[in-house]
Amino acid sequence: MQASTTTDHAADIDRHVRIYITVFVVLMVLTIVTVAVSRYHLPVPVAVSVALLVATIKGSLVACYFMHLISEKKLIYAVLALTAFFFIVLLALPVLTHSDGFYIHTQ
Repeated sequence: MQASTTTDHAADIDRHVRIYITVFVVLMVLTIVTVAVSRYHLPVPVAVSVALLVATIKGSLVACYFMHLISEKKLIYAVLALTAFFFIVLLALPVLTHSDGFYIHTQ
């Protein structure tokens, strides 16, 4: 029975190592994509959108696999969703408060 447990444990470790290597390769590819996109002279809103999308994917991979959040309870996801919501609100705040319509132009 000991040999079976050891074999199962070794197979489980091999599976985790393969997952970590796969995530690492994906992170490297996304880093190359980020550098490649920066070489194209895209309009600023498009460049920022692409950069944020790639950064979100990379951050999600790191949080899920290297920080082991993929196997957490639902409470962790609720806290993460609340944090993401407030982050989006903070990003949108300057856009929502900056408007020329509220100023009275006198000339």
